[in-house]
Amino acid sequence: MIGKLSGTLDDKNPPQVIVDCHGVGYEVLVPMSTFYNLPELGARVSLLTHFVVREDAQILYGFATSQERAAFRELIKISGVGPRTALSVLSGMSVAELAQAVTLQEGGRLIKVPGIGKKTAERLLLELKGKLGPDIGVAASVANDSQADILQALLALGYSDKEAAAALKALPSDVGVSEGIRLALRALGK
Repeated sequence: MIGKLSGTLDDKNPPQVIVDCHGVGYEVLVPMSTFYNLPELGARVSLLTHFVVREDAQILYGFATSQERAAFRELIKISGVGPRTALSVLSGMSVAELAQAVTLQEGGRLIKVPGIGKKTAERLLLELKGKLGPDIGVAASVANDSQADILQALLALGYSDKEAAAALKALPSDVGVSEGIRLALRALGK
């Protein structure tokens, strides 16, 4: 398996790039988030990759971050979601946005991605719940350290990710930890 490519960026044509590694040019399909962050042609580039072998093709998918690659791998494990659809999802939203959509069970955000219908969005929400990593989900909904502490407190008290994130969203951004927990508990108690 090819896990990483480092070389010279020879060509950029969305969603495909060609990376020259010591005279061998590798075609790599990348999500748009990675594509927009690529350097100029002729510059050195390093991509984490996922290698897919099919009966009729061998395809490399490249990612700028390990979180993107991990999300891609989780997406392709889902029945009915292939590498192209997974690439489309990661092109349509960042990993943090995907994690937040899954945490808050917002299928409407997923439906906006080309190639994702209502049933596929529901399947993604169900299958990805808890699989994108707690650090990604927390980072998506937390603006500062006090909000992170409030979120952790609510989760420790047994509230679901969705309930805790919704309560956190309703709080003022400059609220302190103890006051934030009190306000969140009051909101959740209604």
